[in-house]
Amino acid sequence: MDKITFHHAPMSRSNIVHWMFEELGVPYELHALSLDRGDHKKPDYLKINPMGKVPAITHQGVTITEAAAICAYLADEFPAAKLAVPVGTPQRGVYLKWLFYSPSCLETAMIDKANNRPPVLPRMSSYGDYDTVMETVAQAVKDGPYLMGQQFTAADVVLGSCLQYGTMIKALPERPEFMAYVGRLRARPALQRSFAKNQALFAELHPTG
Repeated sequence: MDKITFHHAPMSRSNIVHWMFEELGVPYELHALSLDRGDHKKPDYLKINPMGKVPAITHQGVTITEAAAICAYLADEFPAAKLAVPVGTPQRGVYLKWLFYSPSCLETAMIDKANNRPPVLPRMSSYGDYDTVMETVAQAVKDGPYLMGQQFTAADVVLGSCLQYGTMIKALPERPEFMAYVGRLRARPALQRSFAKNQALFAELHPTG
């Protein structure tokens, strides 16, 4: 298998892809960056992602950015982990919807809420209105255990990461559907490993005293 290079800054959106790797259990070469030091804005990294954002992966000579796209790619590239709904399966479209709902609707609605941004006209918004977004996600996760029912997928990694972040910054309503779903995700050993490794890596990159 061709080596995967993972360009990663711990305790950032890059944690989404780190969790994905833990779920997959496939090897990769870690290229750790510190956002505090501005590593993501240095010339060498800007050659990888001119946006100066993390995460990014390089695989088979191709660089892929955007966390949801990376997770979708990895899920398809390593089907043995069963983190994707296969092409040709009727539910594939639903799976893809939830993969990309998080960055296009959920995250944007949460960030607007956290920053007390005034609402814009619904037809000009990428998500419509905050309350509808929250109700839509609550209905999707309430029966569970996961977005696709019994199958845990990359869509849970992406949307679940966003919900965890929203809980942390208090940009989510305290709905039982969210708390139960996030609780199920936090019970996953791969997420627990990822969190511990990211804490340790962050401390290594940012020594104190």
